[in-house]
Amino acid sequence: MQGKDWFVSENGQHEICKSARSWDLLRDNYRLYRFLTEVEDVLNNVEDESTRLPEIRMLVRRLIINSYWIQSQFSQPDSKTGISVLLLYNELGFPLTVQTVTFAPGTTSNIHNHGTWGVVAILNGQEKNTFWRRSSHPDFPDQVEKTEEINLSSGDIISFTPETIHQVQAIGEEPTVTFNIYGETNPKQRFEFDVINHIAKKF
Repeated sequence: MQGKDWFVSENGQHEICKSARSWDLLRDNYRLYRFLTEVEDVLNNVEDESTRLPEIRMLVRRLIINSYWIQSQFSQPDSKTGISVLLLYNELGFPLTVQTVTFAPGTTSNIHNHGTWGVVAILNGQEKNTFWRRSSHPDFPDQVEKTEEINLSSGDIISFTPETIHQVQAIGEEPTVTFNIYGETNPKQRFEFDVINHIAKKF
């Protein structure tokens, strides 16, 4: 069964999006290098990269449908942190981050944004995404409040803007493996949020 496509805005609201049919995305010899070239083509001459998220979601779905290699590229979660990250492509000056991430069952991320757009596909397992939004208070300008949450399963793809705030938890009894692609991060806009003390610090 084909997964769903989701978009999450900066105000913490999620919506389901139209998804391309799997059989329309089948290609022979569709590899990572072709995917990366097509993503760059989509982003060229675009001022607001996040407006291209529907096209990038489609390209990610095409990649995971056609590339068994992508499905097999992940490492076991670290025994201490419960997380592992495998960088799939790294070239000086290349503006995209492309990686797989593995979460051990029960592992929860901090509350954060990415300072750039992102598209994440669930390759294996399940994860719960909890969304937050800024709710500034005169005394706490970095205060955030919880908005919604959704559970994602293998085949689902989620996308978000640079300001989207979320927290990820691996649920179920097996590790969660995701394929992640992000734009060029603005380090001044990427934060980790402390909901107890109502502060944000650089990620």
